[in-house]
This record gives sequence, C-alpha cells and structure tokens, in this order.
Amino acid sequence: MAVEAAGFRPLLFNEFAKRACETLAMNRATPVEVADWVPAVPAEGERPPLVMGDVDKVEFEYLQPYNVDVLAGGPPCQPFSLGGIAQGDEDDRNGFPHMFRAIREMQPRAVICENVRGLLRPSFSPYFDYIKRELALPFVKRADGAHWSDHDRILRREARSRDIPDDERYDVAHFPVNAADYGVPQIRNRVIIVAFRRDIGVDLGRYTELVAPTHSETRLREDMISGVYWKRHGKKSNDAVRRRVMERIPLDQSLPIDGPRLRPWRTLRDALLGTDGQRPLPDIPDDRLDRTEFRPGEFIHHVGWPDARVYTGHTPNELDRPAKTVKAGVHGVPGGESVMLRDDGTHRYMTVREAARVMTFPDSWELAGPRGEKMRQLGNAVPVQLGKVFADAIATVLDEAEPKR
Repeated sequence: MAVEAAGFRPLLFNEFAKRACETLAMNRATPVEVADWVPAVPAEGERPPLVMGDVDKVEFEYLQPYNVDVLAGGPPCQPFSLGGIAQGDEDDRNGFPHMFRAIREMQPRAVICENVRGLLRPSFSPYFDYIKRELALPFVKRADGAHWSDHDRILRREARSRDIPDDERYDVAHFPVNAADYGVPQIRNRVIIVAFRRDIGVDLGRYTELVAPTHSETRLREDMISGVYWKRHGKKSNDAVRRRVMERIPLDQSLPIDGPRLRPWRTLRDALLGTDGQRPLPDIPDDRLDRTEFRPGEFIHHVGWPDARVYTGHTPNELDRPAKTVKAGVHGVPGGESVMLRDDGTHRYMTVREAARVMTFPDSWELAGPRGEKMRQLGNAVPVQLGKVFADAIATVLDEAEPKR
C-alpha cells in the first residue's frame, strides 16, 4: 500500500497466506490461483492481479520489457530468528533466493524490502553482508547445493570484475529504523534494505538524506513540558494523568538535541484521537469489545478481547507514549504487548481498529478473517507511513537520476 501511495502503479501482487490474500482482494487486487494465472500487465485503472500461492511458481520474465520501477517485498525471516544462519539458509521459508530470482527475471530499477532488526545482530552479520552482496550481484547465481559461504567468496571476487555490466549490478544500502522516528505511533525497530540498478545513476547519498528521521522523542518531551501536547488533547488528558507522565520525564533532558525540522513522536493517544482529519476512535466498554453486531456509523473492526490482564514481564501500553510493537503472535491472540492502560487506571486489550491505526492504515482498510487473523496480518505488515517515506524517496531519486552512459 505504501508503494502505491508514493505514486507507483502496482502491476502484480503475490501472497501465500490465505487471509492476507482475502484482505488484498477486498482492498486492492483481483485474486487468481497460481495454476490459473496468465501473465499480463493490467491496463491503466484496472485492478492488478493477486497471484495466490508459492512464489517459486511465479515467473516474472514477462515484466522485464516494461522497465519496472520497483520490486517491493518482505522476504520471510522466521528461519533465521529460530534456527541461526546454517538452518535459516537451508530453510524452505527463506525468501531471499526468490527475491534474487525475481530481480534477475524482471530487472527492476529499484528494490526495497523490510525485515526484522535481528538481522543486524553480530551473530548474523556475516550472512547479512552476504545477502547484500548477492543483492548487489543477483546475476551471479548460487550453484545448486553450494554453501552460502562458498557463494559469498565468488561474489567478493566478482564484485571487482569489470565483466559484469551496470544493468546487472545494484548499489545497495540498508537503514536501521524505528518507525516512531517517521511519524508512526509505535516503537517498531526494523531494517530496510534498498537497491538501485547501477546503470540508472541514482545518488545513494541523496536517498539517505531523503529518508532521515522526521520525528523525535526529544520533541515529544519538549511539547509535554511546554504544555503544547496536553493543550492539543484538551480535556482528554486530566491532571492526574499529566502528573503521572511528567514524573517520568528526566530532569536533565539528556536526549540528543534535534534540528528544527523534526516533529514530536506520535503517541497512542494521538492515534486513537485521530490526526490529519481522522475521527476519534471511541473507547469501547468491556462488555461490547467482542460484539458481532454494530451500530450505524461505528468503525469497522473496532473489536477486541474482553478480560484483559497485565502479564508478568510486560508493562502495558501507555497512552502518552508510542505503542509497543504490534506483533503477529502465534495465533494472532493478543499478549501483554496489546494491553492498554486507560486514564482511569483500568486495562483492556487494543481493538483491531486501534492496532490498524497504530500501523497507520486508513480507517477504510478492510481486513479479512476472525479478529485473531486480522491482528496477525497487522503484525506482519509494514506501517504504511514508514513505507511511504522510503517509497517517496525512491520516486524522487529515480526522477532525479542521470543514467550512466
């Protein structure tokens, strides 16, 4: 959604998860089983195809003549989180080989993907560097059965070769990000990887400038101390709440000093009460959280789970901080990270619609499946606002690029 919001026209979606497919079909795409799919570029204004099924059965060569601008995705990373480098590299869920194949087949001008920050851990550093080298030289294919470290040695050697043309090379950069630093009302640490085909002539330094953080915790604290934040919320923040929050602000204000262009972090309260013309989300009484019938004018998916409790080892979401990371969970069932502390001191689970707000999806965005599956989809998604910042920057540098002769 973020890439489309940045002005790019989607030509093809691929998704494996059943409920995620249903959600895309409800909002953006025309579903088709991979076995029934006839590759074709949709006409202007036509809904793009959503090919449902394994990506290894999707061929991308038909897109190559259309000079595709962007390949966007999030290769599954679970095998690396669970099993370490050796197991992860060999796991069928490792999505990076499919991404490299798609790049070879369509040769997009740019690539963007999002993944967990855990890939930057020291224990994963050699493999992450290998991924970036493979992205830089996707046409230097890994031989069947070859160990990744053997392929990495070949990539290192070929990187110095002059025999590989620029339209088969990519300039790669990665960015550790906290979504809160980009206007998302959520603490969400991720890594975003981008690559630009070298013959396009994109200035990576310019791209880095365009994706610099736009929001900061320092500014939020300054607005709280000055009263600007509380004035914005008026009667919605009572004196007791204000005192409780202010007591937690360090007196020395030792956070980094920000430039004048940075804006304050957005809080959970900001998200629930609405910004940029959004309507406030009403607080739902506990006895109506799991309702199945809605009154006229009520928000879709503004449902949750009753009987919230505070979990050992988990502090609840506070209204005057960005929310905690929205997680998919094992079965989409909320855990301690989904508990919200109300102004009156009581607790409840965040509703699906509240979680969607925290992920910066528009209120019109439909979600398929029971509420647990809806939460799972949100936890697996990229916050729209975060993705749009990086996709907008891609659009800008592609427009400004000077192709290499």
